[in-house]
Amino acid sequence: MRHLECRAPPAPYAFAMGTLLTDARLVTPKGVLDPGWIQIEGAVIAALGDGAAPPHGSGHDSVNGRWVLPGFIDLHVHGGGGDSMLSADPEEIRDAAAFHALHGTTGLLASVMTAPLDEMITALAAIRDAMRLPGTARSIVLGSHLEGPFLNVRRTGAHDPASLRMPNPVALDRLLESADGTLRSITIAPELPGAFDLIRRAADAGVVVALGHSDADREAAVAAFDAGASLVTHLFNAMSPMDHRRPGLATTALVRPGVVCELINDGVHLHDDSARLAFAAAGPSRIALVTDAIPATGLEDGEHRLGSARVRVAAGVARLAGTETLAGSTLTMDAAVRRAVRRMSLPIGDASIAASATPARVLGLADRRGSLAPGLDADLVVLDDELCVEAVMIGGEWTTSGRLFDR
Repeated sequence: MRHLECRAPPAPYAFAMGTLLTDARLVTPKGVLDPGWIQIEGAVIAALGDGAAPPHGSGHDSVNGRWVLPGFIDLHVHGGGGDSMLSADPEEIRDAAAFHALHGTTGLLASVMTAPLDEMITALAAIRDAMRLPGTARSIVLGSHLEGPFLNVRRTGAHDPASLRMPNPVALDRLLESADGTLRSITIAPELPGAFDLIRRAADAGVVVALGHSDADREAAVAAFDAGASLVTHLFNAMSPMDHRRPGLATTALVRPGVVCELINDGVHLHDDSARLAFAAAGPSRIALVTDAIPATGLEDGEHRLGSARVRVAAGVARLAGTETLAGSTLTMDAAVRRAVRRMSLPIGDASIAASATPARVLGLADRRGSLAPGLDADLVVLDDELCVEAVMIGGEWTTSGRLFDR
């Protein structure tokens, strides 16, 4: 299933390089300003409003009624454009981020999937180093996300079962040391022995703890949230199904105040009605749209690699070769937002919150990113009437594939 593709690939910015955009449909925390204007000074949003823009010395650019949203923030990315986050090469990680930037993602977590521990440690160090490379790309990679190795073997999905481990504080400390302060989230199955101690240890280190790849019942989920977990990895996927008499992780997360649930909104990982149910139960302030994108994202159908596994992509759907097991997605954030609005009929403001404001808050960045508001980073995405990307601004700079990521 293709993801509501646009008629053409994302195009580089075609307007002038002004700092005052007018005649826009601005999606703000206070609603849609139509027409609206937004003024950029340096790397931040200086002001915005509705109606006619105030006089501005350097002139202005009309965006002719296009949508202007805050840049998307993706909490779960394994790669894209042929490049993997499970890499020892910081430039490969930077290039994967560059691919997603062209689809409106102005901040992401580089997800490290389950692999031999030394390989995961090396990947965390490479992500750390990618964040220190010169250029705007370093501001896109906001840190790393460990999806494993502390997962339930019964809910492995595309992860290598041979590399899974029981929760182990020594292993966690090695991972934390390698990331050197850049590990932002970790997925743990809370029903595993020792999981609660590991959750507390990670949370105390400032890491957002997500529950996932799990068979947890309600009691285990509640205890894990009480211990400091606050996020759920791709709700409904790789966890026990909802049961009206025996609620498990999914139900418990949806009714738990403050818990944010990731959704892979591609029409494959979950039915549109299941996504609607999640939004209705939790609201956009507790839903984070994510891609779970793999290196094959943006490439042609065929055979690809995901870590040590062979993946077959057909009609845009990735599965472990020779099986029906989903292996991440080929989704991009612009497609997730398009589907939320055009197929699920969500208000664009709700889709924007789930794609930007909520993940920014999860990462403790709501005072810098995730909304169109004065004083916040000038991270913008310009969409046409079909919600296809026309332009992306990161830190006050319009992006193109050639100039944002100069080596």
